[in-house]
Amino acid sequence: MLILVTYDVETMTPEGQKRLRRVAKACLNYGQRVQNSVFECNVDITQYTQLKMVLSGIIDDETDSIRLYNLGNTFASKVETLGKNNAIDLNGTLMI
Repeated sequence: MLILVTYDVETMTPEGQKRLRRVAKACLNYGQRVQNSVFECNVDITQYTQLKMVLSGIIDDETDSIRLYNLGNTFASKVETLGKNNAIDLNGTLMI
């Protein structure tokens, strides 16, 4: 299933800047960055649960927010891109 992860992490303090980097790194472990604070993660239910647990362990509930949108398994017809698109087709053929 495709999960869209968006986040807003308070960065006015060094601790907030560290959390921001940790959130981005955690998201990179599960998917790809498509915009500054937006990731597409093609995961199964176990990975989705793990991702939520990891992210909830990083953020400060008082100042940060994360939104997870479940686009399901039929996401191809639900995603449109206008302008520059650097996203990789995670279900496509990988050539090395």
